[in-house]
Amino acid sequence: MALTGRWHCDIVGVMDDKFFDNWTNQVRKGMLELCILNEIRGQRMYGYEIVRRLRKIDGLIISEGAIYPILSRLKRQGFVETSIQESAEGPARKYYELTKQGRQMVSRMNDYWRSISTVTDSIEKG
Repeated sequence: MALTGRWHCDIVGVMDDKFFDNWTNQVRKGMLELCILNEIRGQRMYGYEIVRRLRKIDGLIISEGAIYPILSRLKRQGFVETSIQESAEGPARKYYELTKQGRQMVSRMNDYWRSISTVTDSIEKG
């Protein structure tokens, strides 16, 4: 009986870990677009510069492979525009900056995030 109870606790613990890992993955994926748009709001940035800055955020595990497809999609959607600029430090760099539509969208996204955060904070506090 004790062995079965222990296994039950181990299995539940593993299931809880899997649930939490999946949940944090989904949160990070959703936040990544918002973080990228906020990083380039008000300034032109090249791709690797965005990656470096976002890697400094605790809990936001990212790779270059995740950023570039998102930037491409944001460009197709009209939220960012790109320009190529020669670099003294190596090959030419592709710079990203928000369009007017992108600035409007990141503003809406930030407003929504603040409202969700406020609600979840009040629910947590009871």
